[in-house]
Amino acid sequence: MRINNGLGHPLDRLPPEEVELDTQTWPADSNGLYRSGDVRILVMDDDASICRMIQAALGPNDFKIDVISDPTLMESAIKGQPYHLIILDYVIPGLESEQVLEWIREYQSQASVVVVTAYPSIDSALNCLRARTYDYLTKPFPLAQLQKTVMRCLEGRGLLRMSESALRESLGAAIRERRKALGLTLAQMAQRTGVSLGYLSQIELGKNSASIETLYKISLGLGIKMAELFQTIQPSV
Repeated sequence: MRINNGLGHPLDRLPPEEVELDTQTWPADSNGLYRSGDVRILVMDDDASICRMIQAALGPNDFKIDVISDPTLMESAIKGQPYHLIILDYVIPGLESEQVLEWIREYQSQASVVVVTAYPSIDSALNCLRARTYDYLTKPFPLAQLQKTVMRCLEGRGLLRMSESALRESLGAAIRERRKALGLTLAQMAQRTGVSLGYLSQIELGKNSASIETLYKISLGLGIKMAELFQTIQPSV
């Protein structure tokens, strides 16, 4: 199979239930993350339908995705242009798994690797651990799980970042949940912090940005350090 860029793969040969799953939208604006630049992904699996499913699942984020299912072309693909992420089937006919991981270490040293396999074993898991792969997924896996893994990986590398609106909403939700866990009403929280009730409500709803000084007051009112408050922020993927 040739290497293809973008969303060029037809889905008409997939079973109807797979087509429906593949074409579910996964737009970046719904999970609060945006690309800080081009993201290049290489998918290598000897099952062409798996390649198409992964490509379709990740495609709505405008990642540049190359897929390859012909084992004879995989070495040249690895030695080609640099990738940020490689999604690799661990068992590929005609190739030694350790050799493929070695090629990746040598020619794609900056790429993160997510391994997928239908034949999980302790040995393969240990090999992947030694190769410092990012994750190890067992087939069949929900595409949502792969999507979350990819997003988490790219975010960790700084290739995806939270938008300002998503940050406001996530921070507001973290403040609200912490306040409710302490059994405090908005009025009580406003009294504790010296922040007006209306302003505090807008912050919790994610409709207004809080200054550093205000966040410091809120953190004191919640009984936590400001750094701990930001550590609770998670994008909705």
